[in-house]
Amino acid sequence: MEKTNPATKHRPAFKKIPRFVRQNRAIMKRVGAPWRKPRGIDNKQRVQIGGTGALPKIGYRKPRAQRGIHPCGLPEKLVHNVAQISVLEKGKTVARIGAAVGAKKRVEIIRKAREMGLRVLNG
Repeated sequence: MEKTNPATKHRPAFKKIPRFVRQNRAIMKRVGAPWRKPRGIDNKQRVQIGGTGALPKIGYRKPRAQRGIHPCGLPEKLVHNVAQISVLEKGKTVARIGAAVGAKKRVEIIRKAREMGLRVLNG
């Protein structure tokens, strides 16, 4: 069984964070989904009038000890080749394979991780 980070035990079971939606996303088809900061002079979302959607603020951050920690309680490490995965230690980190890694190298990384007993998040 994996050890959990002591910082995660202080995390609330369910912290409600709003879904940050771009203004007019539902109304205008041409407006994309990714968040953009409202900058208009008369923009109601920028002035924070009720019902226009929440703005990302510093108060929504996690405590410093919890940042970069996977929900399993271990820190994630991004890997792109077999040499990088051989450096990781079992039970202290979990691996995530980079998006640009091809199928051939991905299979090698996963095989090496299984030999070492490491957990691969997207493998």
